[in-house]
Amino acid sequence: MKEPSSCNCLNLRRAALRMTKLYDKYLTPSGLTVTQFALMNHLFQHGPMSSVSELASLMRLDRTTIARNLRPLERAGIIADASIPGTRSRELKLTQSGAARCKEAVKLWEDAQRSIEDTIGQENIQRLTELLSAIENFE
Repeated sequence: MKEPSSCNCLNLRRAALRMTKLYDKYLTPSGLTVTQFALMNHLFQHGPMSSVSELASLMRLDRTTIARNLRPLERAGIIADASIPGTRSRELKLTQSGAARCKEAVKLWEDAQRSIEDTIGQENIQRLTELLSAIENFE
């Protein structure tokens, strides 16, 4: 095991980078990153969003991160803007092929989840989730 830093923020960032790499590795056959998959899965589960801001708020991520990750998905025909042409608003939705791709990627994501649970243990995952939620709610 590598030596942790005395800085809690650095330890969290390192762990987040490692988790991202792990999920990206599992999702490689889908051609998606874990961030792209998360966007697609939110649209799949919650339906169309009236704006990038609405999706960002739902995911509790910043708008620029969402916008940056939407562009390649829109170019690939996975996500479409279903708003009325000429209006300034956007209605983001999964295309039919995007929904099918999301369903396929869910299986890969579940494999990543199982791998982590097998390595760390279900009780530790539950505790980690509680700790991360507490950290997210710091004021």
